[in-house]
Amino acid sequence: MSKSPRKITVVGAGLAGSECALQLADKGFDVVLYEMRGAKPTPAHKTTDFAELVCSNSFGSLSEVSATGQLKWEAELLGSHILKAAKEHAVPAGQALGIDRERFAKHVTAMVEAHPKIQIKREAVTSLEQLERPTVIATGPLTDEPLALDLQKHFGDEFLYFFDAIAPIIDADSINTDIAWKADRYDKGTPDYYNCPLDKEQYFKFIEEIKNARKIEPKHFETTEFFEGCMPIEVMVDRGPQTLRFGPMKPVGLTNPKTGRYPFAAVQLRQDNKEATAYNIVGFQTRMAYGEQTRIFKMIPGLENAEFLKLGSIHRNMFINTPKRLNKDLSSKSDPWLFFAGQITGVEGYFESTCIGLLVAEFIKQKLNDEVFCPPPRESAMGSLLEAITDPFKEKNFQPTNINFSLIPPWPEPIKDKKEKKQKQIEKARTVLSAWQTEI
Repeated sequence: MSKSPRKITVVGAGLAGSECALQLADKGFDVVLYEMRGAKPTPAHKTTDFAELVCSNSFGSLSEVSATGQLKWEAELLGSHILKAAKEHAVPAGQALGIDRERFAKHVTAMVEAHPKIQIKREAVTSLEQLERPTVIATGPLTDEPLALDLQKHFGDEFLYFFDAIAPIIDADSINTDIAWKADRYDKGTPDYYNCPLDKEQYFKFIEEIKNARKIEPKHFETTEFFEGCMPIEVMVDRGPQTLRFGPMKPVGLTNPKTGRYPFAAVQLRQDNKEATAYNIVGFQTRMAYGEQTRIFKMIPGLENAEFLKLGSIHRNMFINTPKRLNKDLSSKSDPWLFFAGQITGVEGYFESTCIGLLVAEFIKQKLNDEVFCPPPRESAMGSLLEAITDPFKEKNFQPTNINFSLIPPWPEPIKDKKEKKQKQIEKARTVLSAWQTEI
């Protein structure tokens, strides 16, 4: 492969694909970016804009002592376009980076369209053979069936599947603020979340209704498992009646100003757009039938008059057994100029997907310039995420993963204080990532 700049194909203009295309273009490469939306819709997207957020509107924690916060610090150092756009269109979300979905997606679309090194093709890719190498496949969980079948043929075995479920969104004016109050857990950050309290009787009645509700079941994937990080509430309820109280409905840190105590359970609502006219129900991904959702969610105190701007739904997710089928630079073991980025590689989370797109752009640059492969250091959040999806020991039981402290190497010396231990890990991550950034 010639060392001179050449055309690179990116398929999919989601978070990973858009980040990858912009990074490659910034490095001086000509990029052809394929996006089928505009020519062909998907089951989950509502617009034709790039980087549309369909599940949540949060990029996760911004805390400096969190793994997700460290991942953002590293991405900002490396010049992530997606992160910059997200911060420009942030909405109040406590310690998390909440985003105005519509404005963010339009911003990313305009940014990609304006880049002189990027050519956009609004058409579906049906075969790998039609793509000139190097190519990056960043089609995500909703890869169109013809291309998915061709990828299956390429890898010679079945893909792994699971489902993502989407939470409902509520009109802010329909929230009863005589009952729901605004606060952040333990009063950390700013009071950006609405909190709806349930007493013991209300909680168990709510749980019983969820258990008995009619669900929309997929026709072809009955044996498919849900990813733990996007578990529908009805699946959690099946694990036991108290499960939601220790999950998305946990009341700890939420003092009801009317009682001065924690409620038995609580539902949180997070701002969904900059105007604060819409709020999503945090952690309430669901596959319940629409009529059931409306009826049951109105049982939540404070939401008895809720107007639903969007109801929950379910969609297929798909990922490769990356440790088995991809190289460390996320290229195919049977086609070293065919790369993969985003959720399809087995990362979970909007921003994790974005970071993989950023890394793949760097790996392609290294390869085209005949440089020695130089991944981010293992001690960094980027390096830990990459290791998590490429570790050959995981190929027999490979599962998608978010960034978390369990992936980052522990501090070598014993430290009793957990916060201090995490701070040491973060300091190390920042030191090694900064050094790596100056080398590449």
